[in-house]
Amino acid sequence: MAGNNHDNKHWDITITSGRGRIDFNFRELWHYRDLLMMFVKKDIITVYKQTILGPAWFVLQPILTTAIFVFVFGNIAKIGTDGVPPILFYLGSITIWNYFSETLNVTSKTFTDNASIFGKVYFPRLILPLSKVVSGLMKFLIQFGFFLIVWVYYLAVDKGSLAPNTYMLLTPVLLMVMAGLSLGFGLFITSLTTKYRDLAFLVAFGVQLLMYATPVIYPLSSVHKHRMLLLLNPLTSIFETFKYGFLGSGTFSFMWLMYSAGFTFILLLAGILVFNRVEKRFIDTV
Repeated sequence: MAGNNHDNKHWDITITSGRGRIDFNFRELWHYRDLLMMFVKKDIITVYKQTILGPAWFVLQPILTTAIFVFVFGNIAKIGTDGVPPILFYLGSITIWNYFSETLNVTSKTFTDNASIFGKVYFPRLILPLSKVVSGLMKFLIQFGFFLIVWVYYLAVDKGSLAPNTYMLLTPVLLMVMAGLSLGFGLFITSLTTKYRDLAFLVAFGVQLLMYATPVIYPLSSVHKHRMLLLLNPLTSIFETFKYGFLGSGTFSFMWLMYSAGFTFILLLAGILVFNRVEKRFIDTV
């Protein structure tokens, strides 16, 4: 009788001995959405809480980097920008590159930087890297807003230098693909660093090298010898589509954009599978 009573009960939470590698509980992530937003708020506040200029660094960083790029790559190295004003060319590239690189860097440290939290309380571990993607998006929107201000200025003052078109409407799609790439790579790296700590030291260096393998400081049209290798970089079509839409320079290819989207989907799925597998035993190795 007692057993039958227990069988008829509907439990709110069920604790199981484990889960399959392919299991991915979207409902559980949605249930913890308030925790995700709490982490996002914490990331945004704590980064600049003890700085003098505070959130102004969100804008100052791309301004200073753009000035350096214009001086070094534009004036000294004489790298062309397809007839686009160098300030606008580099500012646009830096804006979207910062989102990818910074999101990748922080998500790749998910396990090592949060081991103490993971060992004390349960919540879906994927919440933390997802919070980094969202908080990075907030910073991107501020920098993108500044880019739009400069872009509108050049449209009004130097109309002949720009030829924007409707492909700029693909920006949300480009942002989603770029977020997926940074998250996918980050999940892979953080899973591997639980066992191979040396990888953590190579991430920043690898990201820097990746920038030079992406048309950030130069247009794709200036590359001829190794053009195909550059196109195989899934970030290339993102940068070229962005420049093509807002600046009228660059190259748009629907095929290569679909390649980037497909690459991102596979990478993200594989990253989540590896992440789910490692999270079951990472406390013993971190």
